[in-house]
Amino acid sequence: MPIIGIAPSSKLHDYEESVRRAGGEPRVLDWTVDRPEDVVRSVDGLLLTGGGDVLPTIYGAAAHAAFDPAEAGRDDYEIELVRRAIDADLPLFAICRGIQVLNVARGGTLVQDIPDEVAGDIEHVIKEPRFAIAHDIWMAPNSLLERLMKTRTENASEECAVNSRHHQAVKTLGEGLVSTATAPDGVIEAIEDPSRRFCLGVQWHPENFYRTGEFRPLFEGFIAASTR
Repeated sequence: MPIIGIAPSSKLHDYEESVRRAGGEPRVLDWTVDRPEDVVRSVDGLLLTGGGDVLPTIYGAAAHAAFDPAEAGRDDYEIELVRRAIDADLPLFAICRGIQVLNVARGGTLVQDIPDEVAGDIEHVIKEPRFAIAHDIWMAPNSLLERLMKTRTENASEECAVNSRHHQAVKTLGEGLVSTATAPDGVIEAIEDPSRRFCLGVQWHPENFYRTGEFRPLFEGFIAASTR
C-alpha cells in the first residue's frame, strides 16, 4: 500500500478518506517537523490540499485587496515540497490551493481575484454544501485528466461537472505545465506536466465526492502511479 504524504489543511478528513478508498495510506505532514528532502524519500506520492492564498510577492505581484493568506510558513514549505517532488519524479496530485502552489513553484503566476479580473457570470465560490455542482469544465482530449475521467463521463464526453470554492486561479503557466481543463469563462481548471510520471493539479475539490465516487478515478490513477 503506497504511503501518500498529505499537506496539512484545516479540513483533512475528505482528503484522507479519498486516499484510503483508492488504496493508499495517508500520512499527514507537519511542516514544523517533516523536512521536504526527507518527505520525498519517505513517501510514495504527494497530495497538496486546499487553503489560503499564496503570497503574491513569491510570483512578483502586489497583493490584491481580497488577499487571504495561508498559515505562516506554509507557502515556502509546500513550494519546496513541489520542487523536490518534481525533481524526484514523485507522483503529485494538487487540489485547489494545491494547483496554485504547483504553478507558482514552477514559475507561474495567479489570477488574484476572479470576480475582479475575469469577465463572465460563472460562480466559482460556492462554499456549502461542499459537493454542490457549480459549473462544467471542458477537458483537453487525451490529457491525463480526460483519460482518467473517461469512465465517469456520460457518452465519453469531454465535459464534466465540478464543485467550486476559490477566488484565485492559474494565470501564466509555470515551466513544463500545460492547461488541460477550463471553465466556460476561460478560468484554468486543471494543469499537468506530461513529462512526469503523474503530475496533475485540479482547481475544484474532488475529495468532497469520496462517498459517491464521481472523481475516484483521479485518486485511483494517482495511487496507481504511486504504487509503481
